[in-house]
Amino acid sequence: LLCSLPQMELEALRSIYEGDLCFRELSPVSFQYRIGENGDPKAFLIEVSWPETYPQTAPVISMDAFFNNTISAAIKRSILDKLMVEVEANLGTAMTYTLFEYAKDNKELFMENQPVNTVTSVSNSIAIGTPDVPTSKKKDKKEQLSKTQKRKLADKTDNKGELPRGWNWVDVIK
Repeated sequence: LLCSLPQMELEALRSIYEGDLCFRELSPVSFQYRIGENGDPKAFLIEVSWPETYPQTAPVISMDAFFNNTISAAIKRSILDKLMVEVEANLGTAMTYTLFEYAKDNKELFMENQPVNTVTSVSNSIAIGTPDVPTSKKKDKKEQLSKTQKRKLADKTDNKGELPRGWNWVDVIK
């Protein structure tokens, strides 16, 4: 029974988080979950790994992911400490889902002391433009049209680049 408990939990996690973009299975014994939306300065990522003796022993919970590099060490320590209290309460049971949900429910509490200077470092990196570079390159590529495509577009539209009134109307035939 003990050997199958992690296997059952693995299948449960896969079905619960199927299609959830925040959840990532790194391996059958290691999982990541992003708490908060992408771009949220208070979002963080927790990684839970199961040792061989899980769930009798505590899972390894880590916040070393690059995603968390803007979070201060004190906040990480505080979050991990609170999660470990939850782990102690759930030893011997399947607890990965419980931990992820506990972190989601307490996100604001966990991040309330997030220092302001960390947020400014986030905005500095945005000002540098590093995260925006790939998206602007993609947009440029999409907007480059061949000469024939430009000609066809010009033939369909008026001098302002707008389609003429009624271009999508349907004629009613008796």
